[in-house]
Amino acid sequence: MTPLILKAIQEAKAAGRAVVLATNLSDGTQMLLPAPDAPGSLAHQARLALEADESRTVRLGETDWFLHVHNPKLRLIVVGAVHIAQALVPFAAATGFAVTVVDPRRSFATDERFPDVTVSTEWPDEAMDALKPDLRTAVVTLTHDPKLDDPALDRALKSEAFYIGALGSRKTHAARLKRLRELGHDEAALARIRGPVGLNIEAVTAPEIGLSIIAEIVAARRGSPLGQKQAEKQAA
Repeated sequence: MTPLILKAIQEAKAAGRAVVLATNLSDGTQMLLPAPDAPGSLAHQARLALEADESRTVRLGETDWFLHVHNPKLRLIVVGAVHIAQALVPFAAATGFAVTVVDPRRSFATDERFPDVTVSTEWPDEAMDALKPDLRTAVVTLTHDPKLDDPALDRALKSEAFYIGALGSRKTHAARLKRLRELGHDEAALARIRGPVGLNIEAVTAPEIGLSIIAEIVAARRGSPLGQKQAEKQAA
């Protein structure tokens, strides 16, 4: 690895950018992806490796390439420092997510209620603008308050977040979708929202709901048919 490539990888990690180090196994030459001059087939395979979060060897033509994935940490942005959030956060941390809890209500968003977690007391739209959800980010809104949930969902829908979920009944969700339509979001965008949030396990308590949410997030991230079926059912 050349000093230039090593420096580029370190800079990407510091900036939270996903990159892939592609090594030609025939001659040892290396390329950091994405790159504007990369062959299309190699760039495509690198993106697949990033999405799978898995380093791998691929054969392109007569050449074998080893793709070493350097992904930033998975993130979960939780809007609403409520009881369900307190149950969800430990599940998320245990499954590898860096969690940020957003709630401008300072009596809820405290370090005591959310130890060892980043807590933001900014308004959700400001927090989301600063956090910049990407392909490695899940967003969940839990407040039931349109003044807090809607701005967060608006920003999430404009991002590449791989998962967007919102707590509430089907009636609440229908009203939420109407408001988001009025903000200019089309049906394809609105279909990205998992609402009611979580896999349908008949959850009742806060820990059960937290479990259902993290299960759905993992299913969505891993491309599980279970997660896909749930999304299709909610969109119907």
